[in-house]
Amino acid sequence: MNRITTGVAAGLIGIGIAAGFATVSTTTADAQSARSLIGTLTCKGGPHVGMILGSQQTLECFYQSVGGKRPRGYTATITKVGVDIGFKNETTLIWQVIGSTDVNRGPLLVGDYGGVSAEASVALGVGANALVGGSNKSVVLQPVSVQGQTGLNVALAVTSMVISR
Repeated sequence: MNRITTGVAAGLIGIGIAAGFATVSTTTADAQSARSLIGTLTCKGGPHVGMILGSQQTLECFYQSVGGKRPRGYTATITKVGVDIGFKNETTLIWQVIGSTDVNRGPLLVGDYGGVSAEASVALGVGANALVGGSNKSVVLQPVSVQGQTGLNVALAVTSMVISR
């Protein structure tokens, strides 16, 4: 049964990542034109339970600009609609923030984001989340690497995230 679970999880991750990047690629390319890497967003969350058809989780986040200025604190609420079954103990997500350098002033990341997520955990797990949004849909959040989490979880979902200060 473990091999089946692992195989299904790996398959879902592969399908999710491929579908997600195919869906977001046009929007991502549009949002990235005349844009560059302006910083990194790191978000951390505690225990979380997926409710089969979706879930919602609140994360504490810090944005660090490329210029090394003082980190800015944010709160993010991630809502997933799709398959999200299981539990996670802790989650850390890290994104590269891509935008125009003139948005580096003010509430840069505040706003609504949309995209896709795929993840799987059996004790330790991985996932990927590609999101576009922010001020006038001008910010792209690309996974720097996969998210890290612990627990037992499988998810493939359309994802929305609201970032506030």
